[in-house]
Amino acid sequence: MCELAGVSRSGYYDWLKAAPLRVKRDEQDELDIVLIKEIFNNNRGKVGALQIKLFMENDYSSVMNHKKIRRLMVKYNLVTKIRRANPYRKMAKATKEHRTCPNLLNREFNQREPGKVLLTDITYLYYGKGQKAYLSCIKDGATKEIVAYHLSTSLEMDIVYKTLKKLKLAVGNQFHPEAILHSDQGFHYTYPLFQSKVKKLGLRQSMSRKGNCWDNAPMESFFGTFKDLAEYKSFDNLRDVTKEVDRVIYEYNHNRYQWGLNKMTPEEFRGHLIAV
Repeated sequence: MCELAGVSRSGYYDWLKAAPLRVKRDEQDELDIVLIKEIFNNNRGKVGALQIKLFMENDYSSVMNHKKIRRLMVKYNLVTKIRRANPYRKMAKATKEHRTCPNLLNREFNQREPGKVLLTDITYLYYGKGQKAYLSCIKDGATKEIVAYHLSTSLEMDIVYKTLKKLKLAVGNQFHPEAILHSDQGFHYTYPLFQSKVKKLGLRQSMSRKGNCWDNAPMESFFGTFKDLAEYKSFDNLRDVTKEVDRVIYEYNHNRYQWGLNKMTPEEFRGHLIAV
């Protein structure tokens, strides 16, 4: 029998001798799980082994090793109700529906040609009493000008579609022949229909490396500057927030002088580069 089971004779006899100890431990487990179940149920199943240990020590003056608590929870099938990862997000990553693009820029944002490098991203704007809006922008890497933007209360795909539409209107559909649209690997930019629209405009798509904000640093820098300049937090409606966004971006493009642009505004510097 030992040969068939793949165990040694000594191991078999050790197991036989330990039978009384196993029975004793099972009896003790039956006693210990009572308090663990009480704490678990009182907290509607939303506590784990470490929290149960703290409740036992502070509320019941009982001490138990957290490893034992975890073992008993597994043994008696006490599964903690915790937040789980979004299954749809996992599915999006697991399927080939969403596709990333190579990083064509490698941080060479300023190529001294207006319209050649276009950077895009989305940021959150909190206003009023916890209300939230989303600002999608496209920035020229050479002139630092905000070429197109769209404000929305929704993160649906429409926010980036409308931004692309405004970009097309802003340039009169006269894109640089080597124009690149660079973004992070966010959901919006990996979506097939968005990529199709970018390609239809004649733009090459580029993406930052995963988790590397420096690969799109100028866009992050603009959002930081924008939030320093804009006074939108006290507004309680989207209409006023929209007016403030329009005002700040206009001021940024037309009236904000920058040392990195030969002390010109983005609009003036664009004219300077075209003239040169």
